[in-house]
Amino acid sequence: MRHTVRSCRFASLCLLTLLPLFTNPAHARGEGQLVQAINDYRSQSHRCDWRTLRPSQPLVLRSSLALPIGFRAGLRETLKDAGYQAQTVRSIRLTDARDAEEAFEMLADEHCAALLDNQYADIGVNRVGDEWRVVLAQPMGGSRVGNVASADKTLLAQVNAARARSRMCGRQRFAAARPLSWNAALGTAAQGHSRAMARGNYFAHQDPDGRSVADRAKGAGFRGRKLGENIAAGQGSPSKAMQDWLASPGHCANLMNPMFTQVGAAYATDSRSDAGVYWTMVFGAP
Repeated sequence: MRHTVRSCRFASLCLLTLLPLFTNPAHARGEGQLVQAINDYRSQSHRCDWRTLRPSQPLVLRSSLALPIGFRAGLRETLKDAGYQAQTVRSIRLTDARDAEEAFEMLADEHCAALLDNQYADIGVNRVGDEWRVVLAQPMGGSRVGNVASADKTLLAQVNAARARSRMCGRQRFAAARPLSWNAALGTAAQGHSRAMARGNYFAHQDPDGRSVADRAKGAGFRGRKLGENIAAGQGSPSKAMQDWLASPGHCANLMNPMFTQVGAAYATDSRSDAGVYWTMVFGAP
């Protein structure tokens, strides 16, 4: 029988060893059994997407996250109507999973990074026959982002840590690069774009007025000759945003570009937006 996995974001390829986790197959529906298996899995380090992910805190089962199998409305709007304000959320649909053990194996095979992601704090599970809906979420106000100043410092430290050693960005190898210095004008441009995306509920380098990163940087007072920009949405921490950028060849190349000498970065949140949190990092050279 062919197993099918559908996700509203993307599928991840994992390398891992599955151990027997289920001792009570008599559970009538299996939702609680699946959550227990996922939390046991999160309690240990695992190799996933060619890297080792550390143990994460257990997920809390929330009835408000148990979405119908075939819901068609917007994910955040549906959760909001159920009384759950999500900052970060992901929904995964499984088919052809006869029990919780099969459902877990399918999730671990195709979505190990999501299961081990420490930005998620809550989980909801719904099952109808051999179809399952698993929702992973971080509630608004429960984010690990921290305050703006702290996130700025964290992003600066992390981009410089990444540049401190050589790495492959897709098929392109970059040598270690000099650390970037913080530029207040680039930080202002980054903050403005993150706020605009959060409040306007869009995700793009060009804003609805047609302004580019060059326009925003110039408006903030930057007079440099070279610019680059990375954006991200939905990540619940600076570390997660940086992790996703480094995993993308183009974004990674911006981070490692030796021509850049300065950087500014910021995030913004809005509970009414689709992604909840938006990140911007602007690179420049004088």
